[in-house]
Amino acid sequence: MARWERMFRNRDDSWWKNGVNFTCIPDCGRCCDEPGGIVYLSREDATRIAKNFDMTVKDWLSKNCRTTLDGRFVLESKPEDGRCIYLAPDKTCTIYEVKPSQCSAFPFWRENLVSDRAWQKTKAMCPGIDHPDAIVIDGNAIWVKLEQDRIAEDGFKFI
Repeated sequence: MARWERMFRNRDDSWWKNGVNFTCIPDCGRCCDEPGGIVYLSREDATRIAKNFDMTVKDWLSKNCRTTLDGRFVLESKPEDGRCIYLAPDKTCTIYEVKPSQCSAFPFWRENLVSDRAWQKTKAMCPGIDHPDAIVIDGNAIWVKLEQDRIAEDGFKFI
């Protein structure tokens, strides 16, 4: 059993089980504006985004993705600054309606929820956590986001 599976197998014991205050702040883009960030793609992500561009999945992957050392597909970054290729200059997402599921799951990634220390580091970067306009994201919704992150990070290697 993987370390993360042991940590998250019983969500009733998780520090976030009663919810976390969060809202995605319009035009923030802080989570996408990190040089060197990696966005893993599920097969469904690739299919949905390719369809958005009226491309075959194979063509879209060739144009806008790369593979990790173990062969999983990840979203390409801008060569000039290492940021997301779909982050517009005004910090909005140009594919928001079809963005990868790992993007939708943020900030509720396993690596961010593994400990209070990890969460505090995420909170320092993400102004939507505990924002005055934040709503409580309940533990069940967080669990769904964690599963989205897991599926995306598992990725896929071949179509």
